[in-house]
Amino acid sequence: MKKLISPVMLLAFFQLPQALPVTPPPGRDYVPAKNVVIITIDGFRWQEIFSGADSALISNNKFTPDTSLMKLMYWAASPFERREKLMPFLWNVLSKKGQLFGNRTYGNKVNVANDYVLSYPGYNEIFTGMPDPEISSNRKKMNHNQNVLDYLHRQPGFDGKIAAFTSWDIFPYILQESESSFFINSGYTSVTVDKPNQAFTLINEVQKDIIIEKQATRFDQLTFLAAKEYLQQYKPRILFVGLGETDEAAHDGRYDLYLQHANQADKMIADLWYWVQTTPGYKDNTTFIITTDHGRGSKSNKWTSHGSFIGGSSQTWIAMAGPGILPAGEIKINEQQYQAQIAQTIAKTVGEDFGKQRTIAAEISLQ
Repeated sequence: MKKLISPVMLLAFFQLPQALPVTPPPGRDYVPAKNVVIITIDGFRWQEIFSGADSALISNNKFTPDTSLMKLMYWAASPFERREKLMPFLWNVLSKKGQLFGNRTYGNKVNVANDYVLSYPGYNEIFTGMPDPEISSNRKKMNHNQNVLDYLHRQPGFDGKIAAFTSWDIFPYILQESESSFFINSGYTSVTVDKPNQAFTLINEVQKDIIIEKQATRFDQLTFLAAKEYLQQYKPRILFVGLGETDEAAHDGRYDLYLQHANQADKMIADLWYWVQTTPGYKDNTTFIITTDHGRGSKSNKWTSHGSFIGGSSQTWIAMAGPGILPAGEIKINEQQYQAQIAQTIAKTVGEDFGKQRTIAAEISLQ
């Protein structure tokens, strides 16, 4: 279960990181793409992204009940082999076509800029471009900050062309769902479209059959299937897919399931990439941005949790590939990026400027 409340006392200590960039970085400019696919893997650590399965956790029966099977599937001698076993598409395809930020082994850092290191503050930061000290928990409270998806929805050429499908049911609050907003489907809410087909009908029927009372996070496979069907039928320019089962498994102390859900997320990303690269209008004209909302404890006895007082919780990662993004792969430059930079990056990717009327973090500096 996700944490609901962070310590209110932290408000007194909140301050923006001094290094948070608010002016465009030097270096390469963004080449506008027509479309963007944004994917988040909730609470997935940079350690597993860049080094694969953690030896202390995959060997611990407390967190991995069947250690022999998990080692057969995901263990190898080197971190490079392990990460390819866990995320084969990310490392065999996407890394060769784009850029990955956040391997702290090389001093390449990505962090959240908010002090609370919870999901709602993290997603607010990702989509609004700045942390908000008033957003300190995961409570269902309507966000008062404009997000980049809503901004783009109001620009010429984007009306009716933006959609978000998320496993976590708090996103309608984070993204300010209303009658005038873009399409949002979250949690176990039925997918309601103007032209329902058999696929949407089946997805809704399955959801009704398996819905678990009070469960805030839908199975990622259902989120993915609904998002892909919408992509195929309605051809949005901006698609956001928010996956959540990695975080749920981690909070439950199940490292085996955490790895399994991450591996499944990699397969889903591969599926979307293949569809994009074999579909006219999307092929070679779509940027993928993949990230997470927060890190987790870096110590083996703290990995299940995240928060203000748990070391490693603010450490994240970002992967990007698409038009104009050089295939630099794993970035090994000693530099600092922030999750807050993703909002302007999304806008710049499609030739828009989310920061022209408000102060937000600048776009990510490409290599």
